[in-house]
Amino acid sequence: MPHHEVGEIQRGRAKRLRRTMTRAENLLWRHLKALRLAALGFRRQSPMGSYIADFVAHSCKLVVEVDGESHDFESRLRHDSRRDEWFSSRGYRVLRFASDDVMKNLEGVVVAIGLAAERAAPPSLTLPRKGGGNSSPDGAES
Repeated sequence: MPHHEVGEIQRGRAKRLRRTMTRAENLLWRHLKALRLAALGFRRQSPMGSYIADFVAHSCKLVVEVDGESHDFESRLRHDSRRDEWFSSRGYRVLRFASDDVMKNLEGVVVAIGLAAERAAPPSLTLPRKGGGNSSPDGAES
C-alpha cells in the first residue's frame, strides 16, 4: 500500500499497537514473521488507509485479523464488516480468527492462513529452459 495514503497519526497508532500486541497476536506473529509461512512477507499492525490490519501479506493481498472478545458485540461486528469491505474493495482477502482459536488451535490457524495465501498468490510463470528453442526453420536443432 502506498505510504501517501497513510497519515502520521495512523503510523503512530500502528507503532503503539505493535508494542502492545495481545498474547494471541504475539503467538501468531512468531509463525508469520521472517518469511516463515509459505515464504510470504507478513507485516504486523500495518496501517492501510484509515485502518490498521493486524497482519498483512501484500504479495498475495491477504489480511489476517485476530479478534478478541470485544468483537462479539453487534456494533463491533458492523465495524468489522465495513473494514472487510474496504480491504476487499482494494483486492485484499480478509481472514478473521478469534483469539481463543489462535491460543487453542494455532496449528490449524496457521494451516488455514497458508492455504488462503496459496489460493491468493499470483500464478508463477514458467521460464524457457536455458538453451532451448533455438531450432532451425526446418525443425532440426542446430
